[in-house]
Amino acid sequence: MSCTLPGVEPRAGYTNRVRDAVLDRLLDDGMSLNRVQEAMKRDFLLELSDGFLADCLDWKVRQLDCPAYRRWTLAHFSGTLCVDEVHLGHRTLLIATDPLGDFPVAFALVSANDQEHLRHFLKNLKAKGFSPTVVVTDGSNWYPTVLAEVWPNARHPLCVFHVLKDLNACVFDALRRMRRRHAASGGRKRKWGRRKKGRATRGPTRKEQAHFIWKNRYLITTRPENRDGRARGRLSRMFQSLPGLRLLRSFVLRVYALFDPNQSVHQATCRRAALVGDAAFQADPDLSRALGMLGAAKFDKMIAYLRSPVGKRVRTNNHVERANRRLRYLEKVRYKWRRRRTIVRFVLLPWTAGGNGGWRAIRPRPPQRLDGIVLRGNPGNPSG
Repeated sequence: MSCTLPGVEPRAGYTNRVRDAVLDRLLDDGMSLNRVQEAMKRDFLLELSDGFLADCLDWKVRQLDCPAYRRWTLAHFSGTLCVDEVHLGHRTLLIATDPLGDFPVAFALVSANDQEHLRHFLKNLKAKGFSPTVVVTDGSNWYPTVLAEVWPNARHPLCVFHVLKDLNACVFDALRRMRRRHAASGGRKRKWGRRKKGRATRGPTRKEQAHFIWKNRYLITTRPENRDGRARGRLSRMFQSLPGLRLLRSFVLRVYALFDPNQSVHQATCRRAALVGDAAFQADPDLSRALGMLGAAKFDKMIAYLRSPVGKRVRTNNHVERANRRLRYLEKVRYKWRRRRTIVRFVLLPWTAGGNGGWRAIRPRPPQRLDGIVLRGNPGNPSG
């Protein structure tokens, strides 16, 4: 005979509050299955089996109303879409999110990361009614062709974060070359033994200077607003040891000015022309290679966000990248995903939150109580 008490599932030995407490520790606190069992035994004297923990996940998935969530996302869609992929073993997960609305839009688990599966994923979004005006991606060569086919009128800005990462890689190559040349240029060698009294202390050797430069190389690409007094002092010491680093620092600052979100398209275009035409930058082989990445056609996609209203300018696809990192974390702390059903379950559950839409892993939820103990859960139907 099945139990009909409210808050208790049929043939269940625990109330739904226990299930919610398990899910809070699995999804919100990021605990592994073994740690959840230890925590429940320590806090509530409950010895839970592995099967019960798996049943808690399946129980929560059965509560989800995916069609209602799709209707909600379509009604609240801002018109800007971030698309990316994450590799999960021998499968690939395609993810689309709304950075302005701060909610996931859709995902697809495919067997291969290629243009055909990407095209099918985007066409399904179009068939459901999504017609974005802006689609932000990384610099992969697969996106331009497929996006032009599915949404020909949508702007396709490239992720500025990935662009700056590639440009800064060239800067570090130039710094590495200068540093090695500086260390190998000879100079005074330090004599071993005790220093005699009264002798003036000499400065560091070239190898010590090169070591200091490489240890603090990140300061070359650090934005001015993120530096403190100590960082400015170390950067000044690097310039004194190797004056050629001033050229790299000047290049980095002018590159950051290219992607200022408060400028106009005309200003960005003029700044690019002045940067590419600078003879000092062209003379350096690594910086010249970086300037080659700023072609006119590609740069127009990099600054496509400037054509959007000021309050809707999205320069990066970091929003979908955060979802990727969250899924990577879930995969790491538990086990290697193998079955398709398990992957879909762990993709759906972190996306659910109290109310309509939202990130369970990002947005805080009000505390709840379990037999007098405060928890972080939000029991009930997550789909609203």
